[in-house]
Amino acid sequence: MTNIRTMLVALALTGATALPVSITTAPVAHAASVEELNTESNQSLQKLYGTHPVAQQLSKDAKAILVFPRIIKAGLVFGGAYGEGVLLEDGKIDKYYNSVSASWGLQAGAQSFGYAVFLMTDKAIDYLDKSNGWEIGVGPTVVVMDEGAAKNLSTSTLKDDAYAFIFDQEGLMLSVSIEGTKISRIKQ
Repeated sequence: MTNIRTMLVALALTGATALPVSITTAPVAHAASVEELNTESNQSLQKLYGTHPVAQQLSKDAKAILVFPRIIKAGLVFGGAYGEGVLLEDGKIDKYYNSVSASWGLQAGAQSFGYAVFLMTDKAIDYLDKSNGWEIGVGPTVVVMDEGAAKNLSTSTLKDDAYAFIFDQEGLMLSVSIEGTKISRIKQ
């Protein structure tokens, strides 16, 4: 019990000192070059297809795919996450986006992960294009896929505007939080 408590205190202290630095430097952090982002996005998508075959099936019906190969998330009560990604339409990289989220609540730690959002309807693409940033949870319906939901998905059951897969999770983030993610177009 003492070891667990010691580890949690160390994690909290580390997070408390690292979080203000990461949040204040995030806007000026070096963004990935276009070539790096394109390569990482394509590699991440292929890796996702290898681990979740239903994602590859979805890609055949998707109007577009948003791929964020690396999101960095850290928090201690207050937290944030940031990453950059691409929009693939007809198998080609069309536009660039960032994913920003803020959260508060019972949370501590840091992690990295990637995610892909399969946009299935014109409504979802139009909303992404016309909105001043897509706040997940507002606008088109996004279903986050887990192993169980993915097994039950088929082309005849596709009814939602978008399906999201989270992949390559690393690190430790303990959280119970109120969270919002905003996806906005960026110029590269």
